[in-house]
Amino acid sequence: MGEQPIFTTRAHVFQIDPNTKKNWVPASKQAVTVSYFYDVTRNSYRIISVDGAKVIINSTITPNMTFTKTSQKFGQWADSRANTVFGLGFSSEQQLTKFAEKFLEVKEAARLARDKSQEKIETSSNHSQASSINGTDDEKASHAGPADTHLKSENDKLKIALTQSAANVKKWEVELQTLRESNARLTAALQESAASAEQWKRQFSVCRDENDRLRHKIDELEEQCSEINREKEKNTQLKRRIEELESELREKETELKDLRKQSEIIPQLMSECEYVSEKLEAAERDNQNLEDKVRSLKTDIEESKYRQRHLKVELKNFLEVLDGKIDDLHDFRRGLSKLGTDN
Repeated sequence: MGEQPIFTTRAHVFQIDPNTKKNWVPASKQAVTVSYFYDVTRNSYRIISVDGAKVIINSTITPNMTFTKTSQKFGQWADSRANTVFGLGFSSEQQLTKFAEKFLEVKEAARLARDKSQEKIETSSNHSQASSINGTDDEKASHAGPADTHLKSENDKLKIALTQSAANVKKWEVELQTLRESNARLTAALQESAASAEQWKRQFSVCRDENDRLRHKIDELEEQCSEINREKEKNTQLKRRIEELESELREKETELKDLRKQSEIIPQLMSECEYVSEKLEAAERDNQNLEDKVRSLKTDIEESKYRQRHLKVELKNFLEVLDGKIDDLHDFRRGLSKLGTDN
């Protein structure tokens, strides 16, 4: 009958790195067929996977093997005969669960087949020893006859089978010891792989915390940049206000210059007023000496007095207006000085 497939699935195949014993190395570029095979002749089970013309898994299941789920979609087992660890990545958790359940079923079947084979070997060994003892007694009882020849032949066959069985037992013991040593090495490799995974997790946690700290720092710097931009806008507004005030100051200075020019006329008016007063005094003195002439010129003097009074009123009004302008100018200068002090 040969080997027959009893379970088939698809998965990505990996093998442990033989150098580091920590990292996984892809054995297939894509998902491939992974099957359980049962050998009727040898009563054994194997996991086989082929990628094109390359056999990437050829693992005989033994009762000592263990399939471990390391994540929701990934599982692994150690093969001491192949001196490696196989890993399978499935597309769903259900596929991983079915494969793991089939592994336990096949592992139990392999254990039963091993126990049955050992029972057969022990039964055959005991039967050979009993036949050998009985054959010796028969030889002592009788030295002739066709039955003796047949028994001797059977005894020789049993001795050969017993010798082969003992040799096989020693071979299996050596192989078992080798498997134990390989299993110990693979266990150590798995422990190192787990420790490395923990270290990577810690480093990832540290990097994540550092990333969060840097993001917080970036947020703080962005907030500081926003404050700086707001201060720049305030400074720009203040500069525009200062320029406006300087423009107003220049306008007020121009008005002040005009007022100064107008104030230069005042001494001339005052001089004219004094000259008129002197003439009036001279006229009054002449009036004392020339009363007769005064009578004739009285009308002219009254007109002159009227013009003098009118001129004084205009001069007084002009001086009051000029004093108001000067006061306004002083108030404006005091306001500019206070504004400059506040800035």
